[in-house]
Amino acid sequence: MTVSRAFTIAGSDSGGGAGIQADLKTFQELGVFGMSAITAVTAQNTLGVQGVYPLSLDALKNQIDSVATDLKPAAIKTGMLFNAEMIQLVADRIQYYEWENIVVDPVMIAKGGQSLLQIEAVSALLTTLVPLAKVITPNIPEAEVLTGMEIQTIEDKKEAAKKLFNLGAKFVMIKGGHDITGEVVIDLLYDGNSFESFEGIRRETKHTHGTGCTFAAAITAELSKGKTVHEAVGTAKEFIQAAIDDQLGIGGGHGPTNHWAYRKKNLIFSS
Repeated sequence: MTVSRAFTIAGSDSGGGAGIQADLKTFQELGVFGMSAITAVTAQNTLGVQGVYPLSLDALKNQIDSVATDLKPAAIKTGMLFNAEMIQLVADRIQYYEWENIVVDPVMIAKGGQSLLQIEAVSALLTTLVPLAKVITPNIPEAEVLTGMEIQTIEDKKEAAKKLFNLGAKFVMIKGGHDITGEVVIDLLYDGNSFESFEGIRRETKHTHGTGCTFAAAITAELSKGKTVHEAVGTAKEFIQAAIDDQLGIGGGHGPTNHWAYRKKNLIFSS
């Protein structure tokens, strides 16, 4: 029996809606064995981030090496990396193990507005990690920071995608959730030659904590199965739409999405 395996290198969310917890839930729901290396522990709930406690570089390296040398992940997702030193370490390990299916989710700001990436780490992300990415999945605010440009129109999204592609990423996915115009959320995928739009229904809800982590984790899970990037993104779009549509409504702030909604939806349709 061949077991698909995916590996997430990211921060821990004590509230369970984002980070390592969201990634592992997503892997599980998509039938993939998940592994993790924790970069930082956060004290966090739906109301915000109460504390961030980064691990040592040795702790991070040892976690990555332990997974890599025994469990052999087929796809790797990076999330919250916190500082330039961690970014460099992760990039070094990716190159050392010659990993190719790398999904970079450039986590910078929590839903409540708290910074999760030191500002001086942005250049390290651009120069060391983006060039290794099979797919990079910034939302609009993240893409603005990474490209140094304002993004308001579809043409702006395309220009930002081209800039990130020119830095070395093989595919660029500019997510449209922060574009509040219209009833449709449009995510734009660029492969260096053409653009493909993935549309979803916009829901008026505050329960969207962890959507970026979950979306990128779903792409990673599908890549670990041998799916193409376009196939992986298509499944990830369906997964996150279901997770937003079937709300849990828990917590007093930005609540988490429903990670079992995609499976629940498919079970209903198949019965």
